[in-house]
Amino acid sequence: MRIALGLEYDGAPYCGWQYQDHSPSVQAHLEKALAKVANHFVRVTCAGRTDTGVHATEQVIHFDSGAVRETHAWVLGANANLPDSIRVLWAKPVSDEFHARFGAMRRRYRYVILNRPIRSALLAHRAVWEYRPLDERRMAEAAQLLLGEHDFSSYRALACQAKSPLRTLHALDVTRQGELVILDLEANAFLHHMVRNIAGVLMTIGAGEQAPRWAEEILHLRDRTLGGVTAPPTGLYLTGIDYPEQFDLPKVSRLPFVW
Repeated sequence: MRIALGLEYDGAPYCGWQYQDHSPSVQAHLEKALAKVANHFVRVTCAGRTDTGVHATEQVIHFDSGAVRETHAWVLGANANLPDSIRVLWAKPVSDEFHARFGAMRRRYRYVILNRPIRSALLAHRAVWEYRPLDERRMAEAAQLLLGEHDFSSYRALACQAKSPLRTLHALDVTRQGELVILDLEANAFLHHMVRNIAGVLMTIGAGEQAPRWAEEILHLRDRTLGGVTAPPTGLYLTGIDYPEQFDLPKVSRLPFVW
């Protein structure tokens, strides 16, 4: 049987989603917890591998198991064996056609910037601190120039292993809530460091160091070495994945609770 799971996690204590020999990962903790429930080794596949320090309010994974368990047993059993920084939110049996990564149609991320002169004692691992005053209107103007299907080579990591740099950015909204500047992005898929590189460019524009048109100029260069800085991972959240209706997965919209 194939099971799909939704989970949330605080990425601060981990080297990222993917298993690493040298550091704790979300994947390793989840597989260990599920193995105790299934009573056999479990290998999970995720919708999107998050980097060190990146959070998720709804990551989606799947795994196969011959163990017969009630849906709530997967949720409660896994959570009983997970650290407090990782929680399974829901579980659902799915057909073998379901694939957490390759079946995803759209992915959503949120990037949170604390924009004030003083660092926060409470949000140190929840938002990126930017002391320079940011003009969110300039950032929003620049963001619109990145919408649509483009070659995002200038906005991906040099080590990105994706076969194609073409991605379709469906939405990139910039809003301010008091001292917080928030970026909400939605795309068919994201390249490695794509969100953080976009955030770095928009923050530079918001600080008045470049004109809004700079975001498009970088895009057309198709060269990461000529792009802007990569913003820190601390304020990045994976907030949702869309799949075909036929799988009837829970429809939820979870954003970082403090915002």
